[in-house]
Amino acid sequence: MIPRIIDVDGVLLSPDILTECFCCDLDSCKGVCCVEGDAGAPVTIDEIGEIENVIDDVWDNLSASAQSIIDKQGVAYTDRDGELVTSIVGGKDCVFTFYKGDCCLCSLEDAYRNGRTKFIKPISCALYPIREKRFADGTIALNYNRWDVCKDAVTLGKKKGIRIWQYLKQPLIRRFGKEWYEHLEATAKLLNE
Repeated sequence: MIPRIIDVDGVLLSPDILTECFCCDLDSCKGVCCVEGDAGAPVTIDEIGEIENVIDDVWDNLSASAQSIIDKQGVAYTDRDGELVTSIVGGKDCVFTFYKGDCCLCSLEDAYRNGRTKFIKPISCALYPIREKRFADGTIALNYNRWDVCKDAVTLGKKKGIRIWQYLKQPLIRRFGKEWYEHLEATAKLLNE
């Protein structure tokens, strides 16, 4: 029987992170997660500082509308739930989105991949479809955020046999460390047995 909550070194996980398949399919979805929704991506104060430090390196990739929003309100704002999130254009598009053909890409990640910066992108973006929640007592919980725009990622993940925790190995290591990820891997193997 699969437990309702899995504890890996004090981080609580919904079991579907270990059991469900996922692998982004950018050819199919075109990066729509960067331009759909009603708020920007969750960010920390430290990440806002990192983004502000690299803004000149990504500025030319941003639309005029995104540049205007950043000039007016900055790279982030507090949403209706009281969370810090990246600024958005037109009530939905992340300001850091740019288009290459018909595909939406992240200007922050593009700058990193092309060696212009050392900051990749907010960890909330890198961890998607996992969403992190921190409780008042400091406990961290990770949940699988199911979203219909990611249906092609679920299909591709099933085809390739890649579970969410496997697909997100590098972001999970970035967030929680290599030792934590090794414990997650051991937990997943036990669960599958």
